[in-house]
Amino acid sequence: MREKRFPEGFLWGGATAANQYEGGWNEGGRGASIADVLTGGSVSKERRLTPPAPVEGEFYPNHEATDFYHHWKEDIALFAEMGFKMYRFSISWSRVFPNGDESCPNEEGLKFYDQVIDELRKYNIEPLITISHYENPLHLSLEYGGWKNRRLIDFYLNFAKVLFERYKGKVKYWLTFNEINMLTQPFGAVFCAGMLDPADNNEQARFQAMHHQLVASALATKMAHEIDASYKLGCMLAYHNGYPYTCRPEDVLFAQQHGQLHNSIAGDVHVRGAYPGFAWRYFDEHGISLERKPEDDEILKQGTVDFFTISYYSSCCVSAAEDGERTAGNGAENIKNPHLKTSDWGWQIDALGLRYVLNQIYDRYQIPIMIVENGLGAVDEVSEDGKIHDPYRIDYMRQHVEQMKEAIYDGVDLIGYTCWGCTDLVSASTGEMKKRYGLIYVDKHDDGSGDFARKKKDSFFWYRDVIRSNGEEL
Repeated sequence: MREKRFPEGFLWGGATAANQYEGGWNEGGRGASIADVLTGGSVSKERRLTPPAPVEGEFYPNHEATDFYHHWKEDIALFAEMGFKMYRFSISWSRVFPNGDESCPNEEGLKFYDQVIDELRKYNIEPLITISHYENPLHLSLEYGGWKNRRLIDFYLNFAKVLFERYKGKVKYWLTFNEINMLTQPFGAVFCAGMLDPADNNEQARFQAMHHQLVASALATKMAHEIDASYKLGCMLAYHNGYPYTCRPEDVLFAQQHGQLHNSIAGDVHVRGAYPGFAWRYFDEHGISLERKPEDDEILKQGTVDFFTISYYSSCCVSAAEDGERTAGNGAENIKNPHLKTSDWGWQIDALGLRYVLNQIYDRYQIPIMIVENGLGAVDEVSEDGKIHDPYRIDYMRQHVEQMKEAIYDGVDLIGYTCWGCTDLVSASTGEMKKRYGLIYVDKHDDGSGDFARKKKDSFFWYRDVIRSNGEEL
């Protein structure tokens, strides 16, 4: 008889991304990335692109972010204090290849990651490395137009090969691209594909870019397995859970098609090695013609992933009639669900939806799953007692961990959870520090002030107890 509990060896931890956390944007031989020409923003003010270089007088929060570049040792010690079993982070492509298209890497950049990985191993924290996470080298956008250009596949593979060979025996788990399926939406043109020309933000260009990334992912996965048979490669999707707004059959069908488009096209290629039939119908009906090489089908078939990972923050409703009040979400705006509460930024809180999603994924693919992003963006203040009390974050995480346990009892092979983000960092969608996710507070603010001092929030101690008890103390 199965028990409702997390399995032994469950990989508890936290997640960050270099472009939102690392800083040191012009140190150690690093080149500029697309994130370095994105200004700060807010809920009411969108982030702006200012290529080909930063503009004097503008604020670029990613330049310093929350300065992991100079605080890595301190931060990893805090992760170890929480009891992390795994830490998900990304390697900045432009720190290793400043322009992205060089043949030889920047050794100083690699040495930075050497020390990070060695420090994690010192504490027995398993690295989970995202190879490309919303930070394509700026040169690849300006010179080649980003991922709509097939030439980026070779540049990416050169980058990946350097990492696979250098960290053989030190890193086991890899993710090829972050939230690759965001390319089904306008948000993905810049963030996922580095396509900075507004004329490229259309379905034809975005799906072409996604095809190139899917081919690159498959080739990288095959390469990794050849370099080290023990390597485990995963995909990473921003899982879009859209409920039908009504029980009208039209809404139910629309919700199914919404999931197929935004989740299953990329998921099926990654896991099953081929585009599903409904993808070809969608391409046909929307005038999308993918440029493919004859060998692409075989490449995709041979480069399937070992495990499936997702970001999950919220859910939404969708309707064929497009009626209903709108609200925000991860990379998209959809219809508000009247039965759910929302965060300060309008993201709907739906822990039960996580159980639904985990069952949906596992029923479809039958491979191990990790949740590699899940957390609450909120306004955190230092109280008069000098502490940061964030019961709202604890409540959010508790509800989601409870539903993870239910999904495991359902039979889902869930092997890890890395909350987003374990420390405060720059919000990708708005470019704000005010929107804090961390269990560790960082003294950095939207006006550029702050000394980067770290402080443990109440959620830090709560999560430490969760990990220590393997999910029994919630």
